Amino acid sequence: KGSELIPVLTIAGSDCSGGAGIQADLKTFSAHNLFGMSVVLSVVAENTARVISVHDIPTQSVDEQMLAVFEDIVPKATKIGMIGSCELMSCVAKNLSEFKPQNIVIDPVMFAKNGYALMPQENCDFFKQTIVKFADILTPNIPEAEFLCGFKIANEEQMIKAAKH
Repeated sequence: KGSELIPVLTIAGSDCSGGAGIQADLKTFSAHNLFGMSVVLSVVAENTARVISVHDIPTQSVDEQMLAVFEDIVPKATKIGMIGSCELMSCVAKNLSEFKPQNIVIDPVMFAKNGYALMPQENCDFFKQTIVKFADILTPNIPEAEFLCGFKIANEEQMIKAAKH
């Protein structure tokens, strides 16, 4: 049985360009010989130059996707990416509490590479209250870490301070 792939789950937005979101996660999982599964939270129309639109999936559909995954092939790790709305944050938090996945990696995707805000600023505190507590590993980039901790990060000392925040 050593040849069976390890199941992992990504919960995030779908990026039609294939360069980010669920598509990028599934490519990464496959490159590492993992069995990738996904729960789609949003459909993002974007390319390398800009984000055109973000459309959230209804929470009932998110609940159903989570149920479909966890009642069949329980993931050994779960990676969480973009969650733009407070409604989706509440939905994801409820499902994480219910299904209790292990080894949760949270990438707090707040901005696209071009600076487009994928998580409105007013949702940041709600994200910190509802989602961050589930993280075994949190992987913000510097702008996201600054957003989460509330201060500028300009050197290694400030990076360490932010990590402890």
